[in-house]
Formats: sequence, structure tokens, C-alpha cells
Amino acid sequence: MNKNKPTDDIELQLRNEGYKHIIGIDEAGRGPLMGPVVAAGVYIPDGFDTSEIKDSKKLSAKKREYLCNKITFGCYSAITKVDQKMIDEINILEATKLAMRNVIYLMREADYAIIDGNFIPSNIDIPAKAVIGGDNLSVSIAAASIVAKVIRDEMVMKMHKEFPIYGWDTNKGYGTKKHMEAIKIYGPSIYHRKTFGRVREYVRKNS
Repeated sequence: MNKNKPTDDIELQLRNEGYKHIIGIDEAGRGPLMGPVVAAGVYIPDGFDTSEIKDSKKLSAKKREYLCNKITFGCYSAITKVDQKMIDEINILEATKLAMRNVIYLMREADYAIIDGNFIPSNIDIPAKAVIGGDNLSVSIAAASIVAKVIRDEMVMKMHKEFPIYGWDTNKGYGTKKHMEAIKIYGPSIYHRKTFGRVREYVRKNS
């Protein structure tokens, strides 16, 4: 097996158990200091070419955008977000679970969910399994990782146009030196997660 490329082994095993509409779920945006967390779910139909699909982190931005278009046009997918205000209210883990739960709700035909990570959201109405490192193992999760990453990056670029001083076009909201220096000088923006440790201490500067 090619360790650098996810397979459909998990999906095939579940199909052998009788499941028909198996979706992969992944998120983008848990680590950054600003913006939403985005979750995506993807069901890959028979015959769809998955030969180019990899974990989004192993692809160039141009390749991700190409594959995102291919996936969203050729597969069944859903995308949800939880914004920074809700993240500050319920914390990033719960916000991630909420985004994933909403994806499952939107994909009404799904009968099984494969979720990247080590947790399963509560109060979902289909069986699910968590797969650590799933974006490297399951082609469905890898497809979801691509969609989630591209959609979140598009959102961040729009926010960057409002607040270019933070350099979100290059750091995507992560705590780079340039980003942190801008927070220290100008304070957090309306899109920053005010409860995050590296942001919280500077909230007063922008109030």
C-alpha cells in the first residue's frame, strides 16, 4: 500500500458491512487565531476518479483548488462553518464538533460517517467512527480535508482584504511573527478569537 496516498479500504469494509452512503468528514481552522472553523463532508460515488486526492496539507494551493472544484462537482458534499464569536462562546473543540454535526445533518442520505481525529460529535443520528490521521488513510476524509481547507482559505482571504495589516493572505490566521506583531501593535480585529491565549492578552488594546 502507498503510504503517501489514502485508499478506500475503510469505505470498502463498511460497504461490505451493508452501508451504502459513507461520508468522510474533516475540518480546517482549529489552530489559527482568527476566523471560523470549517467542516466538510464528502461522499464519493462509484466511478469518481480519486487518483489525485491526498491529504490537503500535502498539496499546493493551486492543486487543492483544482481538486476542490472536481470534488464539489463530481461528489456529494456539504460545508458548514462556526464563526469566531461562537468559538469564543463554546471553545474550539465544541465548535469543531458542532460544525461536523451540522455537516452530518445536511447530508441526509448518509448512513455512516468516517471522521478525522479522535472524537465523534454527540447527538448524531448515524453510526460513525473516528480515525486518527484519517486524511492520510481514507480517500473520503482526504477529499473532505481539501474542500474544508479551500473554503476556509477563501473566507480568510476576504477577511484579509478588510484587515491586511495581519498578513492573513500568507499566514492564514496562524500565529506567525508578522501576525503577532500586528496584534501587539493594533490589537485584535473583529475576526480574532478573543479567548485564545495569544490573542486574549491584547484584547484591551482594541476595545
